[in-house]
Amino acid sequence: MSPAYQHRSNVAARMGRWSASHWKTAVFGWFAFVAAAFLIGGQVGTKNVDHNTAGPGESGRMDRILAAGFQQPAGESVLIESQSARVGDRAFSAAIRDVVARVSKLDSVQNVRSPLQSGNAGQIATSRQAVLVEFQIKGDKDKAVDKIEPVLDGVAAAQRDNPGFFIGEFGDASAARGVDTAFANDLSSAGVFSVPLTLVILVVAFGALIAAGIPLLLALTAVFATFGLMALASHVLPMAQETSAVVLLVGLAVGVDYTMFYLRREREERAAGRSERAALHAAAATSGRSVLISGLTVMAAMAGMFLTGDATFASFGLATMIVVAVAMFGSLTVLPALLSKLGDRVDRPRVPLVGRLRRSDGAGRIWGPIIDRVMRRPVLSAVLAGGVLVALAAPAVQLRIATPGPDTYPKSLAVIKTYDRMQQAFPGTAMPADVVVKAPNVNSPAIRKAITDLQHRARAGARVDGPITVDINRDATVADISVPIQGTGTDSWSDAALTELRDRIVPQTVGAVPNVTAGVTGLTAEWMDQSHQMKSTLPRVFAFVLLFAFILMLVAFRSIVVAVKAIVLNLLSVGAAYGVLVLVFQHGLGKGLLGFSSTTGISPVVPLLLFVILFGLSMDYHVFIISRIRELFDRGATMDDAIADGVSSTAGVVTSAAIVMVGVFSIFATLSMMMFKQFGVGLASAILIDATIVRAVLLPATMKLLGERNWYLPRWLDWLPRPERHEPVATPAAEQAPALV
Repeated sequence: MSPAYQHRSNVAARMGRWSASHWKTAVFGWFAFVAAAFLIGGQVGTKNVDHNTAGPGESGRMDRILAAGFQQPAGESVLIESQSARVGDRAFSAAIRDVVARVSKLDSVQNVRSPLQSGNAGQIATSRQAVLVEFQIKGDKDKAVDKIEPVLDGVAAAQRDNPGFFIGEFGDASAARGVDTAFANDLSSAGVFSVPLTLVILVVAFGALIAAGIPLLLALTAVFATFGLMALASHVLPMAQETSAVVLLVGLAVGVDYTMFYLRREREERAAGRSERAALHAAAATSGRSVLISGLTVMAAMAGMFLTGDATFASFGLATMIVVAVAMFGSLTVLPALLSKLGDRVDRPRVPLVGRLRRSDGAGRIWGPIIDRVMRRPVLSAVLAGGVLVALAAPAVQLRIATPGPDTYPKSLAVIKTYDRMQQAFPGTAMPADVVVKAPNVNSPAIRKAITDLQHRARAGARVDGPITVDINRDATVADISVPIQGTGTDSWSDAALTELRDRIVPQTVGAVPNVTAGVTGLTAEWMDQSHQMKSTLPRVFAFVLLFAFILMLVAFRSIVVAVKAIVLNLLSVGAAYGVLVLVFQHGLGKGLLGFSSTTGISPVVPLLLFVILFGLSMDYHVFIISRIRELFDRGATMDDAIADGVSSTAGVVTSAAIVMVGVFSIFATLSMMMFKQFGVGLASAILIDATIVRAVLLPATMKLLGERNWYLPRWLDWLPRPERHEPVATPAAEQAPALV
């Protein structure tokens, strides 16, 4: 080890030095940890968020009352529909009896109600060309999805034996099974396509198979370890269904980023003539420190999701913090251990022809000339780049939150086909509103009269389709009044019906009885409450993320200007991403290419999740570039030279890392679930904008204009800890390792 690194080493440098000296312990310990975490997590299993008890607002309170008062089995309906036959025809009756017989003989089914039985006229459509066979799945509602497969098989067999009819199933368990299948297929597709795409980009970036394989290997092992740790953590904090997809996205992004930054710096130092050992320690002290700062910043941003008070976002926050921590730890330990063993063999075997796509300076083919022009005309560059970002962000003011109802799910799903037909034949039946009444005795005359009054007023309001049913629990303490409201469950009709129930009908009927707790739940109510909660929690989440990012940047670089500018630049990137989302998913720009039809708005999950993740990921590039600039300045370069050389020398690796991210995120934009599409488009566009307009144009332009004022720190903040300084390790551009583009 060179004398320059023998004292006052930072944490990352010490971790790298230890790992290089104990490479077997670091490497084999890492793979043992990954295997143990994944296997133990698989054995323990993942506990998912129970949406029946975890919701916010009035619907959440009513769901908890229902869960405590009822043993709520999952309700299912089989739609039998004909284009020509009518109820009463022999063929129609035979089809109904066939379905009833098939589901009745299954052990998992109870309370089968045939539309042919007296008193079940509400199960016959007004056209008399469609009927519903209704039943329940025995046992707990949240376990019904595990029992639904034989039922679906029986319904499918009935469809095959009655080809003249449409026979399909929709309900609590079948809908959950269909959506689960779509999520699983999407996640599988993302994994299948993202891994080879990432490898191809890395091969082009490094020109060698081993160097390309190491970032992907560490990223994937970090993801697999997180899956296991996530399963263990889920028994304390249940995980949302979509969490695995978010872990895959973030894990690949930060895992590849951190490893590329570290590995590229080590290769640069070797190209400059340093020994293998000195090059490794230099990378640990510089890029390793950047990785540590970036990782902590990303984790702080993810922690903001705990402030939402929502179980789904809390699970996102915990899972992403785990994968970032694991990826960061792997980059700071396993990577230097591998490099200490491989040495220059990391650049083998060389890939023929790839060199033509790369050049020998760190700036790459494109960014060198651009950065030169930016430095010559900083005012013009800042105005143009800022103008483009503001123009892209302008549509964000029109951002509209829209609940992702069944109309946003893939139309190819059998359960969605049934839902669409059900909505036509039995409007409101598929997703009714549930008025919940809790009292010492819901069978008392006053409450019974109030319930009857509620039924009359709801029908008179012309916002109800179909019969209103009342279920009372065994103790007669809770009543569940099912009101089939108009609309699709997420449109303006459904929202208006729900608002009328909550604001007028319920308060004036069951809600007016003394000692009664009453409210409205159901999918429409749950989605509306989630949207309202999202809007109310966004400001405090934003404030938390901005504050902690500011503090971390301030401490890391001892500059209030760097900290403020990091916040502003990241906000511009996020704003531009929001603008792109509005253009695509509200104005329909490119919807034919992406394969969707609904332009009602943005899923409530997406804006907050995008903000937190994008803010964290954008910091990766910012920290990496600013660290290099500060390093050059501290070694004696003028401010202009430090900016030009710092941005130029990092442009290649930043671009390569960004291309990996954009490629992976773009795959998510092609998946079937609308949330994944919106998430993928938002992330891909933001990273592309951030790595080009922001980091390669706006950042150097503003730093050039500010000069040494970039490092301004008020005297009253002089107590902040000073970062460790080391012997300069930057290398001339002509001697640096090749870079993509």
